[in-house]
Amino acid sequence: MPASSTPVVHLELHTGDLPKARALYAQLCGWRAERIDAGCGSYTALELGGEFGGGIVECEARRPLWLPYVEVPGIDEATERARTLGATVLLEPREGPAGWRSVVATPAGGEIAFWQPKRHHR
Repeated sequence: MPASSTPVVHLELHTGDLPKARALYAQLCGWRAERIDAGCGSYTALELGGEFGGGIVECEARRPLWLPYVEVPGIDEATERARTLGATVLLEPREGPAGWRSVVATPAGGEIAFWQPKRHHR
């Protein structure tokens, strides 16, 4: 069990219709979207307010879903702890430009992503 609470630091929408989602959340919540070009494609970042980040990913999702990212001190340990607790690992720890991430599906039916920024040693 973690010694302290792990904060949600990012919220990401996975959807099959990026333009529709971007327009809806701009009108509904006032969230400004910004396209960010990355080496492997692009990402639509959302300005959710405050220090909390967000984004929209257009993908072949069975259904649209919000995926919370929880910051952890060790991506490998968090992923393995989830597996031990019965979660299915959907994405093994993977390095990106700013850190490492993994995604798990919990026995309770939810999905959650773990995030380890590069400022923490792996």
